[in-house]
Amino acid sequence: MNMAYVQVPKDLTRVKTKVMFNLTKRQLICFGSAGALGIPVYFLTKGPLGTTIAAMLMIIIVLPLFMFGVYEKDGRPLEKILMSIYRQKIQRPGIRPYQTENMYSALQKQIYEKEVLKLYDEEQTGAGNRKAHKAQGQNSRKKRK
Repeated sequence: MNMAYVQVPKDLTRVKTKVMFNLTKRQLICFGSAGALGIPVYFLTKGPLGTTIAAMLMIIIVLPLFMFGVYEKDGRPLEKILMSIYRQKIQRPGIRPYQTENMYSALQKQIYEKEVLKLYDEEQTGAGNRKAHKAQGQNSRKKRK
């Protein structure tokens, strides 16, 4: 004789009570409001816009309500996730006053300054030598004449 076998989840906090049509109360409310909003939109826009565009418009309007009914991450519904994102990014953005001192960038800056100063000094001394060399060349030409 075979006995009936039913799996019982280990974590009973994740089990939600189903109200009707194997849907939770939250899903029923969201799907019902989506239907109440989407069906009139479709029938009112089907004539002027055509069936394809009316169906696309209905989908665009109804999809967020379906997402609110179905989506859940880590036991948190979509509106709580969106509210925490809003609080974190817009309402109270984090101010991070602590900044580390990057020793590598300080060394890079020192090396860069040394190289630039070295090139500048070479340019100055090289230009001075060229001017002196030119002056000597002109003096020797004058003597020849």
